[in-house]
Amino acid sequence: MAVNVVEKIDGFVKVKHVIVSVSNKSGLEDFIPSLLKINPDVRIYSTGGTYGRIEQILGDRASFCLTQVSKYTGQPETQGGLVKTLDFKIYLGLLTETYNDAHQQDLKRTSAVPIDMVVVNLYPFKETISREGVTVEEARGNIDIGGPCMIRASAKNFIRVAPVVDPGDYARISSEMQANDGRLSLELRYELARKAFDHTAVYDRYIADFLASRPFGDVHTSYKIMEG
Repeated sequence: MAVNVVEKIDGFVKVKHVIVSVSNKSGLEDFIPSLLKINPDVRIYSTGGTYGRIEQILGDRASFCLTQVSKYTGQPETQGGLVKTLDFKIYLGLLTETYNDAHQQDLKRTSAVPIDMVVVNLYPFKETISREGVTVEEARGNIDIGGPCMIRASAKNFIRVAPVVDPGDYARISSEMQANDGRLSLELRYELARKAFDHTAVYDRYIADFLASRPFGDVHTSYKIMEG
């Protein structure tokens, strides 16, 4: 099987397209305006409650820079937000490489854009299972799928993309962008990637440990099981 080996990358990447989809919305009120102040041409793609929060923060400016992910992909969110970001255009934008001609042709073919930053934190699984009497079904409903996928894709492609999982990093990111004409360094992207993979690893460990701690009887009693 042929393996694509990247030989040339940019040390600094200008942040032009950002996906924001967060459970913990703290810090957005400062971070989002700072992105636009640094680069007024930034486009932000968002989902559900995060979209509503950013729209509230930006007011009239939202119409110029904020887009629903569903409008961008052409696929509406499924009931209850079950599927929002699992889309070919999203992952093409996350995984493409700047100096790969085939990747650039794929972007043009699909009218996709390269995503330069992903701001994602996950459903509160740990907080959910910490509640007394939590059921297997309540826990299952708080297993995030799209979030970890975007985090992993952006972290894998740290050669171009900045994965942001911690609101505590917003100020540092803004500061570096401010000092470098809206660009982020390879050093910071790499550091954010390491943090992102640790974030998803810990998240999956909580899920695995929770399921291991609950006997099958708990599963059996959580549902009406149809026979046949």
